[in-house]
Amino acid sequence: MEENKSLHQQLLEAGVHFGHLKKKWNPKMLPYIFAEKNGIHIIDLNKTIEGLEESAAALKSIAKSGKKIMFVATKKQAKEIVAEAAAKVNMPFVTERWLGGMLTNFQTIRKSVKKMQSIEKMLQDGTMDSVTKKERLTLTRSKEKMEKVLGGISQMGRTPAALFMVDISHEHIALAEAKRLGINTFAMVDTNSDPTKVDFAIPSNDDATKSIAIIVNYLTAAIMEGLQERSQNKEEDNEEEVSTERMRGLDIDEEGGEKGERRGRGAGAGRGQGGGRQGGGAGRGQGGGNRQGSGNRPGASRPGAPRKA
Repeated sequence: MEENKSLHQQLLEAGVHFGHLKKKWNPKMLPYIFAEKNGIHIIDLNKTIEGLEESAAALKSIAKSGKKIMFVATKKQAKEIVAEAAAKVNMPFVTERWLGGMLTNFQTIRKSVKKMQSIEKMLQDGTMDSVTKKERLTLTRSKEKMEKVLGGISQMGRTPAALFMVDISHEHIALAEAKRLGINTFAMVDTNSDPTKVDFAIPSNDDATKSIAIIVNYLTAAIMEGLQERSQNKEEDNEEEVSTERMRGLDIDEEGGEKGERRGRGAGAGRGQGGGRQGGGAGRGQGGGNRQGSGNRPGASRPGAPRKA
């Protein structure tokens, strides 16, 4: 409860509860509106905390599974905040301009990213030293232009598992592409937007810098926890594999030792038996010789045996 109170106080101080004018409201935001004051709707911060905790738990689970979460915020107030937060957790982000087809036509976007990376490599390894100054300047400007738009997704090899947006009314193209591909959507939703368009809605003021910062930092901390738990699980798995391999090695050594002892015993027994056989054979040979000798003597001394001429 103390954590909730402190978070509630932080949200209150950041102005997260301030909505838009009553005439600009979306009727579907009614469950999230606490009251109206001076023609401005006040967002219920209890609902904000519920949506924030639910979104944080889901994002933590996604990060723990090793999947990517794309941050999208092209509003002037949110650009720097979102770019810094996404860089901390090594997640892709778009803060300049959302290119049509960035998700639905991802393969074409990847080609542009590879082109940007190849130009950057050529400029670094000295390949461009042989071209004219004008061509080098043209390629440099092209790279800078592409890097400004595509720099945040240069390390993204496939479509993300989730999309976080600061203002769904402002990022309607990104939202439409995500819904078309079945990507989970998280967003800060103000009183002038439709919260049913996203999977996880966080009712909050999406125009104030402080409000955006506190929400984004809270979610980034949850993503960081998920990544840390993932790394810990990997280390534990590696330790288990090493210990298992060691146990297998000990078992193999023990089996090898037992087999060696058995072979040694068998070889000794075989030698003893072989020696006995050899001795017996020698005895038989001598005995046979005696029998032959005793048989020849009577035959040779028989009297009256006729001699052949």
